[in-house]
Amino acid sequence: MLDSTDTRLLSALQKDAHLTAQELGDVLNLSPSQAGRRRQRLEAEGYIQGYSARLDPVRLGLQVQGFVQVHLNTHGPEQATSFARLIATRPEITSAWTMTGEADYLLRVYCVDLPALNDLIHQILLPHPAVARVQSQIVMDQLKRDAPLPT
Repeated sequence: MLDSTDTRLLSALQKDAHLTAQELGDVLNLSPSQAGRRRQRLEAEGYIQGYSARLDPVRLGLQVQGFVQVHLNTHGPEQATSFARLIATRPEITSAWTMTGEADYLLRVYCVDLPALNDLIHQILLPHPAVARVQSQIVMDQLKRDAPLPT
């Protein structure tokens, strides 16, 4: 069960995961040791799953961001497992979701250019035996970065 101090702590860490126990204590009006213990408890209970750096894809040479909808022609557990293994091996696929509706999967991809996206679709995804078709959308501009979760 989260109390208001826990939710404020989670909110603060989503804004800046580098906050020290002292800084968290200042934000939460707690001692550094109390803030540190709360953080450790939230980590142990799985509320905090890890820490990572948010990188600039364009500075890394990843000029194309896109979403790819994947439609399967067969829906057995073996095909789903095989397709999941495929997407897990591709670094350009940064997120993947199973979906309700027409598409079975939605993939978020980052590629260096359009030919790389084309290769991903035509050389990697479409040849998979369970894939019937794909539909891609290229991001023109991202209006909002991946935001912190509401707490």
